[in-house]
Amino acid sequence: MGAYDTEIDGLAAAERAALVREIDADGAWAEDPVWREAFAEVPRHLFVPYYYVAGRGGYERRWGESPDPGARERWVRGAYEDVPLATRLRDGELLSSSSQPSLMARMLVALRVGDGDRVLEVGAGTGYNAALLAHRLGDDDLVTTIDLEPEITESARQHLAAAGHRPPVVTGDGARGVPERAPFDRIIATCALPTVPRAWLAQCRPGARILTPLATGLLALTVRDAEHAEGRFLPSAAFFVPLRGEGRAEPEEVSLSGLPARAREQEPFRFLLALTRGALDPPAAHALWEREGEPDRGRYGVTVDGEHARAWLDDPEGPYLWALP
Repeated sequence: MGAYDTEIDGLAAAERAALVREIDADGAWAEDPVWREAFAEVPRHLFVPYYYVAGRGGYERRWGESPDPGARERWVRGAYEDVPLATRLRDGELLSSSSQPSLMARMLVALRVGDGDRVLEVGAGTGYNAALLAHRLGDDDLVTTIDLEPEITESARQHLAAAGHRPPVVTGDGARGVPERAPFDRIIATCALPTVPRAWLAQCRPGARILTPLATGLLALTVRDAEHAEGRFLPSAAFFVPLRGEGRAEPEEVSLSGLPARAREQEPFRFLLALTRGALDPPAAHALWEREGEPDRGRYGVTVDGEHARAWLDDPEGPYLWALP
């Protein structure tokens, strides 16, 4: 190992320890402190050999192989900041990113992984999340990760190998799951979806847990059988790159003109709009939101029953139900 590698590794270790202390102070893994060791051991910088930082003139590329020592130092330090990192752009559009570490920590805790669980990750990204899961489970073969883009899966595979992990990395449509690797005890998605893919339920064991971004929230479902699941949203907001796949289109923007400025600025109200898109127009959503005491995300849930999925407020059998795709 050369002086350059030694210097980088030493700085990375110090920055990683600082990141762990920051997440620790935030209480992200208080319910399952075993994740602290995974974040302390898995080197995030190996999964982001380059990334992009937004600036006034567009994106600045930070690169671990830069000939400038100062640039390499900025790259390492940035890799361990508690922020999401843009890792892949196409024509100015963000295709892939490494999520904010503290959010990853909260999601992994909420997934409630147990020893021996088989886990499917939808949205391979850089491979960092799969490495955290593999480290926690102590067995690479218990983790499967999938992404649509061959370039993303190939780089994730390389990053994982560099960090000493070799879980199966599959190229394909994550909404279809990975039936050849089923059954799964846990499914975690790191990309936003418009609904709960029915294929996931069929690939889960009874009692499995699914954690997926939906409508700027994080939905935690318990699977009853191949056609039934139910659960609630976590209280916190979550914003992810949409899942890409054949025939999947971006939802149209909803006009908020005519609504009170306060409502337009409230994240919980915008969550309700996203969750009920196509079922409630903005004025009706605003009336409900005010009438029900401005509910936060934790009061909403989703039920999947065969081909039908519905979102609800407070009670899956209550008066407020909205069909999901």
